[in-house]
Amino acid sequence: MKKLEIEILILTSTIVAAPTALAQGKLTTVKGYVIDSACAFVKDLKKPISSECAVACAKAGSPLVILTDNGVIYWPISAQVPATGQNERLLPFAGQRVVVSGMVYQKGGSRAIVINKIERSADGARAG
Repeated sequence: MKKLEIEILILTSTIVAAPTALAQGKLTTVKGYVIDSACAFVKDLKKPISSECAVACAKAGSPLVILTDNGVIYWPISAQVPATGQNERLLPFAGQRVVVSGMVYQKGGSRAIVINKIERSADGARAG
């Protein structure tokens, strides 16, 4: 092969492989509160008002998110398409401080996590 053909082949391979590399998640553990997404954005809450409030919002259809102490919001997602059941998975922890491990994905300014494990934080903090 000529040098130019090799360079084009390498460039084409890099362009094709780049989107795949960007879609790779990173196994991560995060700590934070399970909070109603609207409260995190619209009311700028740092933690839920109460577990009952977070549960009521989730049951009304508002997505639950994980809000870390430094203000990073993680959207729970499913590795399957279509994604279902993420609110139901977080509902038992609504308004509580949790430790979550899973694959974290970033796109633009957003972060999402495919939850492998979720448990109440050892510090036992609750909202309200």
